[in-house]
Amino acid sequence: MKIIHVLAGAPTGGAETACIDTCIAMSKHGFDVEVITRPNNIRVPRLKDAGIKTYTLPFGGKIDSYTPWRIKRILKKSKPDIVQTWMSRAADKMPHAPASKPYKVVSRLGGYYKIKYFKNTDYFMAITPDIKRHLVENGVNPDTIRHINNFAETEPHFTRISRADLDTPEDAKVVLTLSRLHESKALDTLMHAALDLDNVYLWLAGEGPDRDKLQKLAAELGMTERIKFLGWRQDRAALLAAADICCFPSRYEPFGTVFVQAWANKTPLIVSLADGPKQFVRDKEDCLAFTIDDTESLSNNIKLLRDNAALGQDLVENGYKRYCEEFSVEKTMEAYQKFYDDILAQGTK
Repeated sequence: MKIIHVLAGAPTGGAETACIDTCIAMSKHGFDVEVITRPNNIRVPRLKDAGIKTYTLPFGGKIDSYTPWRIKRILKKSKPDIVQTWMSRAADKMPHAPASKPYKVVSRLGGYYKIKYFKNTDYFMAITPDIKRHLVENGVNPDTIRHINNFAETEPHFTRISRADLDTPEDAKVVLTLSRLHESKALDTLMHAALDLDNVYLWLAGEGPDRDKLQKLAAELGMTERIKFLGWRQDRAALLAAADICCFPSRYEPFGTVFVQAWANKTPLIVSLADGPKQFVRDKEDCLAFTIDDTESLSNNIKLLRDNAALGQDLVENGYKRYCEEFSVEKTMEAYQKFYDDILAQGTK
């Protein structure tokens, strides 16, 4: 089965990383995969290193007629069975095609996008039940929608991180975040929550528009020594192994793959009850949860895990079980295969 993935995307971001992880996983699981995407010095080398044929196009604004024209040419030559778009920009750039076209267009939604961008989409893949609800309420036929969980792909082999290299004491309690540096990620809430917690250090892995703002806040709080801005990282498993706690404090999060990555890597998890995570996590069973922007509750959760290793181990064991049963790469690849098979079977009727 030949699949072409189409991704525009920002220079960095969780959905963009999920796309590349999915493409590489599909290639390893027997799909014939090609990718059409923007030039990017992180994603494109990863795809090419995995042996995946990759085309780079500009994915410009409304006046960019070259991208849809070139996509149409690529599809005509490559003859895919399925074309899967990621987010709204890629779906909007899909060229018009006759109903008798030899491929089906699947749009993968990781957020609550406007339906107007998906006029050339045949089927939808939603990563949460609530996104599926959003599609149905906006007029999409429920028979064309499938909910498939993200999986938690991190590096199977890695070089261990030295805390000394990150100017962090060996006896510190390290709280790790993996996210864009953006207001929606509520990293300021985490910083305030950790302010009065002795020997708690924050590792903020990611890049984004709020870096300067967050660094200024760290200085204002007198936390410069305890907050480490690590930049955009590709060694997620190594960071999770080196940290004591993974915190996911988002204000807005349609899904949030990081909470699954924490489960997969057996790192105790603290998570906000943002739209995505609250559909899956179970407070005091596989995580400690808190209401969005509740600084006091977040601070108390960090203290609980700092001072109670047995609690952390219980969360890790239950979270890892959830990962294996619902969010492993094997489970997700099986779900994709079934969805694609069902789509193509419909096309022959």
